[in-house]
Amino acid sequence: MVLGANDGAISVASLVVGIAASGAARPSILLSGLAATVAGAASMAAGEFVSVQSQVDTEEADLARERQELVANPSGELEELTGIYVERGLSRDLARLVAEQLTLHDALGAHARDELGITDALRARPIQASFASAGSFCLGALCPVLMILLSPAGQIAQATTVVALIVLAALGALAAHAGGAPIWRAAARMLVWGALALGLTALVGRLFGAVV
Repeated sequence: MVLGANDGAISVASLVVGIAASGAARPSILLSGLAATVAGAASMAAGEFVSVQSQVDTEEADLARERQELVANPSGELEELTGIYVERGLSRDLARLVAEQLTLHDALGAHARDELGITDALRARPIQASFASAGSFCLGALCPVLMILLSPAGQIAQATTVVALIVLAALGALAAHAGGAPIWRAAARMLVWGALALGLTALVGRLFGAVV
């Protein structure tokens, strides 16, 4: 979610700053910002859906292969499951007992979880992922779009730049906090790359002096 919001903020803000720097009027800037938001959200949703759906296809293929192996070689699969539990620290006898009990209860579920790393909580969900990506992108893009509406005429680029950098730094800090990484380093990194993206698009807008 943080990464999607970060993408929405930096991409739409960069576009807004570039178009505003070209001297375009507020309605044109607003239209461009809204179009970029819709296009970006749709692109994020489609890309995430395709990516996660590919993961689903891989998981389904792995599960289908595991079903066949359980039918064709049940003793071998039991031994494989036993070996997994031995590697995790159980004694051989206890690992064998656990493997036998789990196989009797749900053999495919045991192999999916402990051999393939597939669980219900971590299963790939393409529709959920696509909506989350699109929604987080729109959330990040809300900042530059609001700046178009609220900034004084002639200061859209400057206001969007300042607010976008603050938002990017906050998002970087939030992502670092969630992952247990240094907050200030992440915030500074986002400031540097965000400033670079905004500066380049502003330069393009000023050089061409037209809506790009």
